[in-house]
Amino acid sequence: MKHRYILCTLLLSFALSLQAQTNGQDGTDWLKSLASRIQLNGYAQAGYTYRNQDGTETNTFDLKRTLLWAKAPVTDRWSFLFMMDFSSEVQEFYTDYRISTDKSLTVRFGQFKNSLSLENPLSPTKVELIDVYSQGVTWLTGCGSDPLYGVNYGRDLGLEIYGFLFDNHLYYELAVMNGQGINKKDRNNKKDIIARLDYRPVANWRIVASGQLGTGNAVKASIYNPDIAVGQNYKRNRWTLGAEWKSHTEGIDYWKDRCASVHGEILAGKDGDVNSWGGYVTASVPVAEWLDVVASADYFKFNDHLDMGQTNFVAGVQHWFYRTCRVQLQYTFANPVGLNQKHYGNLQAQVQIAF
Repeated sequence: MKHRYILCTLLLSFALSLQAQTNGQDGTDWLKSLASRIQLNGYAQAGYTYRNQDGTETNTFDLKRTLLWAKAPVTDRWSFLFMMDFSSEVQEFYTDYRISTDKSLTVRFGQFKNSLSLENPLSPTKVELIDVYSQGVTWLTGCGSDPLYGVNYGRDLGLEIYGFLFDNHLYYELAVMNGQGINKKDRNNKKDIIARLDYRPVANWRIVASGQLGTGNAVKASIYNPDIAVGQNYKRNRWTLGAEWKSHTEGIDYWKDRCASVHGEILAGKDGDVNSWGGYVTASVPVAEWLDVVASADYFKFNDHLDMGQTNFVAGVQHWFYRTCRVQLQYTFANPVGLNQKHYGNLQAQVQIAF
């Protein structure tokens, strides 16, 4: 744990030391210019969870995420980002270089969120649910629920090109990734290919399609896929199709100018010989100057052969009390099938502070 704080301390010290340079040498002028452009951002999400499952009640205060990141343009085409999660590990570190004179072609190298699904690239500070992403997104992108892949927060190491085309109506991403997750060397000699197309016919509506062709290497045995052994390579393919609508997009300030939004997606994957699939719809509607209502319906089948799946229904409210800061209260009814579990309920509250 200690090395995580050392990393962040060094990062902050570097930024402050650059800003402290005051003499007129050419090198120092460049450092001062760079330091003046470094942006520090972060957020924390903490709350309370009550669960009643199989007649057993549990409750706890919890700290879900505490992230800090630094981003800076080195030139008008070249930039870097470093992100640290104090509650886990280094999340992202990458550099972007824009090759084209417009926004049509930029190359990214390092560790970053994979572009699979509509939801995974979104920040948890903007997603409506306290549990963040849908079951399918969490499973298929490697956020943590798939035992074969492990906890990787939807991120990986690799190389990506991306950009906007056709007067910004089409956004694309094409990446070559390790396929093993964050802060890890690849455990096989095969790389994963991930592609994403985001079509925006009008400003407040978009359609997103994404896919992945890859080979996994199992890090742990899974009850959902018992035929794959630890250390075994296996086919790991995915595809998604989703859409999002917002009542308006220009100058959205979650504190002042909240909008209604609806997004949903169908998702599928194949791990070895096992198929998984599902879908969700999530909506947020402002009903008062200080209150939004949030609702979601989510189903995912982890193993089509063994009939293992789960349905989640979520209802709640949230209040953006300042810019990107909010309080949330949500109830989740979960109904697992084929997992030797009974249905259960979660009551969650969360406070988000972001800057």
